[in-house]
Amino acid sequence: MSKPRENILATEGFSPVRERLKIEVGAYVRKDGLVYRIAQVLDFETVIGVEAESGRSASLRIGELRPLGKGDDKPAIDLDEIADENWKIAEYRYSVIKPFIDRALVQRHQVEERGKEFGVDPATIYRWMKKYNALGVLSALIPKRRGWQSGKTRIPPHADEVVCGVITSYYLTAQRPTVQKAVTEVMRVCHDRGIKAPCASTVRARIAKLSEKERLRGRGFKEKAKNKFFPAAGKFPNADYPLAVVQIDHTPVDVILVDDIHRKPIGRPWITLAIDVFSRVVTGYYLSFDPPSETSVGMCVAQAILPKEDWMVMCKVEASWDVWGIPVTIHVDNGADFRSDNFRQSCLMYGINLEFRPVKQPRYGGHIERLLGTLLNEIHDLPGTTFSSIKEREGYDSEKNAVLTKSEFENWLVTLITKIYHNRPHSVLGMTPLKKWEIGIFGNSEVKGIGLPARSSDRLAVMLDFLPSFRRTVQTFGVKIEGMTYYAEALRPWINATDPKTKSKKELVFRRDPRDISTVWFFDPALGQYFKIPFADQTLPACSVWEYRQAREHLKREGLANFNQAEIFRAIGELRERVEEASVRTKKARRMAQRRKEHEKKVTPAAPVQERRPIPQRSSPASMLTELLDDEIKGLGDIA
Repeated sequence: MSKPRENILATEGFSPVRERLKIEVGAYVRKDGLVYRIAQVLDFETVIGVEAESGRSASLRIGELRPLGKGDDKPAIDLDEIADENWKIAEYRYSVIKPFIDRALVQRHQVEERGKEFGVDPATIYRWMKKYNALGVLSALIPKRRGWQSGKTRIPPHADEVVCGVITSYYLTAQRPTVQKAVTEVMRVCHDRGIKAPCASTVRARIAKLSEKERLRGRGFKEKAKNKFFPAAGKFPNADYPLAVVQIDHTPVDVILVDDIHRKPIGRPWITLAIDVFSRVVTGYYLSFDPPSETSVGMCVAQAILPKEDWMVMCKVEASWDVWGIPVTIHVDNGADFRSDNFRQSCLMYGINLEFRPVKQPRYGGHIERLLGTLLNEIHDLPGTTFSSIKEREGYDSEKNAVLTKSEFENWLVTLITKIYHNRPHSVLGMTPLKKWEIGIFGNSEVKGIGLPARSSDRLAVMLDFLPSFRRTVQTFGVKIEGMTYYAEALRPWINATDPKTKSKKELVFRRDPRDISTVWFFDPALGQYFKIPFADQTLPACSVWEYRQAREHLKREGLANFNQAEIFRAIGELRERVEEASVRTKKARRMAQRRKEHEKKVTPAAPVQERRPIPQRSSPASMLTELLDDEIKGLGDIA
């Protein structure tokens, strides 16, 4: 088993891959160095593939398949690295094609009208749509550098224009001419214009690449195309197929949990939950003792997008959770955690329409709130439940009856979602959420399914795209983020680097997981790779951003205006020792101690099953630190 990509060393880099694995008949995929064409999709786990060279058929597990190759020739980028002018160009192009994204039928006159509205040639609009659909991320629309592009036609531009024109205005018409007549028409037009015509096989190959959807739509079968490629409508506006609309919300869980060490009460955790409105299946969640934040939202969205086989292993639940894919729209309330610039930009990068609930109109959040209510009602049967009101809890001592740790509760929660909730008939749907999801994907005798969603081929890239980012210059000592210094050899080429355009020091992109700030991710724009950069002083222990900020505030309250890293971590040590002493006696101390332990597990949607490594013994007093007091961080708020 290969090590998770999150565990790479600072000397190792990796290039983020944002190409998605398309799981549809006719798509080419790679497995164990061999190329296969998907001939049949059997279910959520298996396809039948035909090996390209030998022509032999084989049963292939979807989880073992990889995309054939990059969809473009641009080096990997961090979305924060996109220059303002290129980002504006990409956003403009996306705004032009947005009405046509994820639509089964796009009529020629609609594209022409859009072209007139924006002053863009229809052929250009089709080209932008093709680029975006290939990768599904906004970076696909960034202007490419000059030179030969992979997949570009090799016939002269004027001849290519004739072929495209004949296919659009002659072959794809209600008169339904044969392929041979289309070839003849190309030859005639080229002769009339006095240009060299392409060979007949080139024209036939171009026509053969047309999808069934394009053929039906263009050759007079619009109603048939609509019935075949449009799933049946749902009741929520625009939630007409799987992942059309995903709602996300936070809530404290109605159960008191206990810590891992003393098994004494530590309070209620928070849950961030995502639901597919069309089918009501749970697409993802994030459970934590941390208050709702940009990180909670990012982790929930990343888990919703990614396949969950490894997550089920981590939770020790023997069940299937065959739900993944990038939603078309994410529907949320107006909380600051959903409105952060980083989250909005991440959604834009993935082509996700971020839609906010109208103020003072709670009915727009009804689906997610009903699901949260359903889950909370199930939780009311657990020992330690707080119920939903003081009246219901009357006579019941929640803390005295609490017995579940966070990991035990998470096992119960995933079991509830995958084995019970997904398989229980839904009163509105008239079937189980899982069955509704399956019909939306595979279809039935009445409805044409949308097919399996494309799978993201790089887990870590998805998670990093939704983590908070920073722009910093690199100095001789490394880089500073909130007063902490980080350094690794990967930074050396960028020490005092200048921007060739502005002649000022170049700001580079860094990303971090706030639960563990002992390392940050540095994106090298020249190599197109991320590197993991640790504290410059590697004797310092790992800590969360909340713990670090609390220690700084503690020193300020003690009258220290200026302090260094060593003093900060001495303060962290003192506060952790207090917590260790108090953890047997107070719930607040136990909660904070458990919160730190959860951070140290470093479980993420990208790497739920972590590689176990021996922990080096350190003589530093910092290695004896334990945790922070809950009341020490009051008033500090959440991360930016």
